Amino acid sequence: MRRAPRTPGKPTPGPRFPHAGRVAGRVAGGTRVVCDSERTDIPALEWLGGVGADAAGNAEGRAEALLAANAGALRALHIDADVARVGGQPVVRVSADTRVGAVPLLSPVSGRLDFGIVVRPRFDWGAVGQLLHAAGMRSVPEVLPFPMLPHSERSVPSWVIASMVIARLEALLQTQSRRFRHRDAEVPAPRGTVDWGRYLTHGLAQCRPMNVPCRFPDLDDDERLRGAIHWTALRQREGLLGQRSVAPVARALLDRCERIIARVSGAGPLRPGRDARVAWESEPLRSRLFREGVEAIGWTADGRGLAGLSETAGLSWQLPMEACFEALIEAAAERAAPRVGGRVASGRSTRTLTPLDWEPRGSGSLRALIPDVVLRTPDASVVIDAKYKPHAELIARQGWDGVSETIRERHRADVHQVLAYAALEASERITACLAYPASPEGWPTLVDRGRDGMRATIRAHGREVDLVLLAVKLDGDAEGLARRVEGLVRAA
Repeated sequence: MRRAPRTPGKPTPGPRFPHAGRVAGRVAGGTRVVCDSERTDIPALEWLGGVGADAAGNAEGRAEALLAANAGALRALHIDADVARVGGQPVVRVSADTRVGAVPLLSPVSGRLDFGIVVRPRFDWGAVGQLLHAAGMRSVPEVLPFPMLPHSERSVPSWVIASMVIARLEALLQTQSRRFRHRDAEVPAPRGTVDWGRYLTHGLAQCRPMNVPCRFPDLDDDERLRGAIHWTALRQREGLLGQRSVAPVARALLDRCERIIARVSGAGPLRPGRDARVAWESEPLRSRLFREGVEAIGWTADGRGLAGLSETAGLSWQLPMEACFEALIEAAAERAAPRVGGRVASGRSTRTLTPLDWEPRGSGSLRALIPDVVLRTPDASVVIDAKYKPHAELIARQGWDGVSETIRERHRADVHQVLAYAALEASERITACLAYPASPEGWPTLVDRGRDGMRATIRAHGREVDLVLLAVKLDGDAEGLARRVEGLVRAA
């Protein structure tokens, strides 16, 4: 069996399957959808097809070849995959991490990108939208360096790609600067290079001696690019208008669209042609943000969406849900900090990093301890570690003895980790908090059982540390979550 290991670093597409086009037989084709943080068994014969009397064995070989040829694409979404037998039939066993997104997969039969994997969030997209909105859109999807996906499924709402396009347009406007461009105009006095022939035949001959045709450098904005930004923002606004009643994140994106349109209102909306986009992309000394902004304009002009949005091809993309959840906790702590006279340090900005000095130098494993969020006041510290895991709801629903040993072991590791972070603090009062997300559907059960916030006290060597297990409802109530974080500080 072959396995696609999860390794850090920039994803790279896997090697092409050698001589794949020579393998005879039917390929079922298509894109399969799995859920984040779960294991899914995909029947290999149904997905990849098989031929001959030993069709199951043939499908198993194709599954092995599929994983070998697409190791890079699977690593991009932090997917572990192998081939197993269930009931005597081969399955592709896909274990998804906390990243959602989509990648294409190379066919072991045709050598083409006939397959794909879409990882959907375990919460519905409405709850994800609430999360992103409450976090202030600090995390948005990003495009992966893979080709388009074929045969996507209709599952990803259009505001997801709109969030990417709008963020890129905002960054593009920030990078725009006025610069000298050659301009052709009729001016009342000679300037730059004068077109004397045109002046004689059009200016003097038509009794307009003060209209001098000239070509000269002028400090000006790129009006064509601003027109393309205007057109793109209008198109994105049009797509978001139908979602504003059901998605608060869509309303927030609409506000940002309106601000972009106001900034470029002086340039009329102009749909950019392919030649213009190629010219912008090939301009020397342009920043990454400029190129990404032009790319987003191209997505809109070509009508492209994220894979998973429609039944046609879509862009490869990813969204790390754990980072989104961490951003939500960070935003709540920042809102609570002024009320308790505190300051917030976040792991995202590396302000909570504490390095580990190993001997001999360069040896060891873990390089640093990096708590997600630390809220410090003059006499208290609250250390919060955000875990995008289903532990809160599982333990509340099934009890500690009812969950699997795997869940118990992972939860123990979470507790040990946050207590290690708490040991870094020197405050008189310390609270170590594990924050887990809870779905709107599972929230009432947590509240009824008093499991939405559980507290324990650890006493050792004259020191006390409060341990809190905090369930966080994904309902977009940023103020409510901020009050709960404030309560952690006051109760410390």
